[in-house]
Amino acid sequence: MQIGNFLEMLTFVSAILTIILILLQQRGASLGAGFGSSGELYTTRRGLEKSLFITTIVFAVVFVLSILGLLIIP
Repeated sequence: MQIGNFLEMLTFVSAILTIILILLQQRGASLGAGFGSSGELYTTRRGLEKSLFITTIVFAVVFVLSILGLLIIP
């Protein structure tokens, strides 16, 4: 398997997984936040929410690096 084909497959898979992970995350703002009254306190991420957040960041970085690799390798 050539490195170009591997990077193309890695880009595709990481893009799909990043989209799925972003859609799985809970929204931080409710509808009332758009009208000026959020009513929510700042909370830290814990447990599964934190793992999902970190995994999303990892796949986004892999996506960007694979695209940069495709640009460098002809």
